[in-house]
Amino acid sequence: MKPALLVIDMLQEFVHGRLRSPCAEGIVSNIKNLIDHAHSHGVPVIHLVDNHLPTDHELNIWGPHAIKGSPEAKIIDELTPVESDLVLFKRSYSGFRDTGLDALLRDLSVKTLFLTGIHTHICVLHTAWDAFYYGYDIYVVKDAVAAFNEEDHRYALNYMEKTYGAKLITAQEAIELIKAAATKTGSP
Repeated sequence: MKPALLVIDMLQEFVHGRLRSPCAEGIVSNIKNLIDHAHSHGVPVIHLVDNHLPTDHELNIWGPHAIKGSPEAKIIDELTPVESDLVLFKRSYSGFRDTGLDALLRDLSVKTLFLTGIHTHICVLHTAWDAFYYGYDIYVVKDAVAAFNEEDHRYALNYMEKTYGAKLITAQEAIELIKAAATKTGSP
């Protein structure tokens, strides 16, 4: 199991802005802890970032958000990527669509994905959908993802578990799996 940590849309817009999740600030410390452990164990950290153009179809539903170059499209300060992190920009819900993520993961020989971020029922769910069809093992870190409300959050977690075979784990369980994977692969 060679893993990668995906950090999905932890942007100003979704943590502090108009489309924020009320639970977003509560998951930041868990994601930060996961990023720190991933760094110390040689696990790739990949930020998947909404970066919309004014003509994107999705804006018809949600209104303008995370527009390319805007302050709202910036990763929150607490999770600012370091030099070794990878940042891929997306214009749709899924982190795989038109981002090169699958090719990158295959280049890195990654087989397992830890999903974190916003919103459980939208971008996390659609990224999991593509991950499933590309054949990745999926772990959703349930205390490191959030939605607009608890009902949407629970629905999406249940759906990913039942439909995509995603394993629902805590941040602490993810840290233990990252450590175990590093031991097997000889990473730091």
